[in-house]
Amino acid sequence: YYFPCQRWLAVEEDDGQIARELVPVDEAFVKKDSENDGQSPATLGLEQKAKSTTYTVKVKTGDKKNAGTDANVFIILYGSKDDTGIVSLKASKINKNKFERGKVDEFTVESVDIGDLKKIKIGHDNKGNSTGWFLEWVEIDAPSVGQCLKFPCGRWLDKSEDDGAVERIIFPAELQTIEYIPFVPYEITVYTSDIFGAGTDADVFIVLYGSDGICTQQKSLCLNKREQRMYFERNSVNQFIVELEDVGDIIEKIRIGHKGGGLNSGWHLDRVTIRRLLPNGK
Repeated sequence: YYFPCQRWLAVEEDDGQIARELVPVDEAFVKKDSENDGQSPATLGLEQKAKSTTYTVKVKTGDKKNAGTDANVFIILYGSKDDTGIVSLKASKINKNKFERGKVDEFTVESVDIGDLKKIKIGHDNKGNSTGWFLEWVEIDAPSVGQCLKFPCGRWLDKSEDDGAVERIIFPAELQTIEYIPFVPYEITVYTSDIFGAGTDADVFIVLYGSDGICTQQKSLCLNKREQRMYFERNSVNQFIVELEDVGDIIEKIRIGHKGGGLNSGWHLDRVTIRRLLPNGK
C-alpha cells in the first residue's frame, strides 16, 4: 500500500492541521511517481485530494462573561459511513487568539468520505488558566457536498458550570440547513515568468468563467501570508487543488490577479493551466 501525503502537518503551514487521513493511491500513480523519480510530488497529491472532503468549520463563542477558553479544543464529525476521529482545532483562519468571547473562529478539516454528516462531538481537554467555555454554535460547510449545517449549542463546556461536561454531542438544526449545487475540484497550475522581478508576495486570486455567463467566486490561491511568501517566485511552477463552483465542461476565460500591497507585489505571469478533476482524481 502506498499512502502519499505531500502536505504540511504544522499549525502555521497549509490549513493548520497536525494530523491527516491518507488513502492508498492506484498502482498507476505509484509507477508514475517512480518514473518521475519524485520530481513531480504534487501529482500523487491529486488523487489524495480528490478522495477527500474539505469542511469549513466555524465556531462561535458566546458573548458572556468568561465565555472564552484557553484549553485545547477538538471536534469529531460523524457521518453515515464513518467519522473523522479527533481533530484538534489549532489554527483559526480569522483570529490569532482562538475561542475568545463573542468571536467566530474558522478552521479547515479534511477527511475521507464519511457519508452524510449526522452529528458532531466538540469539547476540550480542560487544560490551561481559563478552561471554561460557552459554545454558542458550530457551522460546518462542505462545498463538495453542497451543504451547510448549523449545530446550535448555547451551553457551557465547563467543570464548574451547567452539568459539568467539557464535551458535547450536537445534532444539526434541520431548519437552518442550507443546500446548494456542489463544488468541484480544479487543478490550477500557475507559471511565473523567468525575468527580473517577476515574483510576487501579494495575495493572488482567480475566477473561472464558463458558458452562459456562469462564473465562480473570486478565490485566493494561498491559504495564508506564509504561503504568499513561498509561492509565485521567479521562474516557479505552483500547483493548487481548489474547490469552486462547477462552470461546466468549457472554461471560456479566467480572471487572475492580486490584491497589491507590500514591497514585492508586482508580478509577471507566464501562463496558467487548469484541469477539472473527476471523482477518481484523473
